[in-house]
Amino acid sequence: MALTPDVEQSPSPQDESYRRLLGIIASHKAVAVAFSGGVDSSFLCKAAQDALGDKAIAITMVSPMMPTADLETAHEIAAQVGIRHLLVEDKELDEPVAANPINRCYHCKKIEFGRIAELAREHGITVVLDGSNLDDEGDYRPGLTALAEQGVCSPLRLAGLRKADIRALSRELGLPTWDKAASACLGSRVPYGDRITIEKLRSIDAAEQVLRKHGFRQCRVRHHGDIARIEVAPEERSAFFNLELLDTVSRQIKEAGYRYVCLELEGYAMGSLNRVLKTPAHHA
Repeated sequence: MALTPDVEQSPSPQDESYRRLLGIIASHKAVAVAFSGGVDSSFLCKAAQDALGDKAIAITMVSPMMPTADLETAHEIAAQVGIRHLLVEDKELDEPVAANPINRCYHCKKIEFGRIAELAREHGITVVLDGSNLDDEGDYRPGLTALAEQGVCSPLRLAGLRKADIRALSRELGLPTWDKAASACLGSRVPYGDRITIEKLRSIDAAEQVLRKHGFRQCRVRHHGDIARIEVAPEERSAFFNLELLDTVSRQIKEAGYRYVCLELEGYAMGSLNRVLKTPAHHA
């Protein structure tokens, strides 16, 4: 009996969506990825490199608002996927951001992407990509308005990808960020209307590094004056039943610049500081 010739198997839905994404990116000939080190932009870096090779670069805006852990991840992912990685250094806070209005994210993104686009143009690239996905459209995201105004392309949204899709594809592609905890700029830990300072951001970053050092994956330290309000994932709260850990975390976070340390009993909730707004929001 003759052997049946091998028949190519149909691609999985994930494969189809990834090919669709690569096609969207490749249509631009050359791109700069705004790279934060998060799940979405890490995945986008990999896709841009696959689609365009050395015609794709990644640009990270390094500012006091960026968590230390995210910058470390950005360096690691860029090296892994082989994309050229450039940095825009900004050691100060621009006044519209420091004032911390409810549309702070709009001002922050307008400034950030303006500087990323400027560096991209210096390298002959006019198209900037960002990592927003389809799920972001249902959130309070004033930053998306700034991106639209500047003509930034969002290929993950155009490809119809949601966060769950991006995590699944990232895992298939071998990216360690596939299960990385959600991240946001350090300014999202400061209540709207309270001025953001570099000193506050350093205290927040140091306090969150304490929590990660003790094994907490999803965590935030909300800054309320001299009070640090800890949020950890609901399933991680039970770790604080350990009195020794409680004492250690309290001492170390106080060393980061706080006088009092408290725990949010319901655990981490995305955008918890947005509860003061009338518009539902889940972005921080």
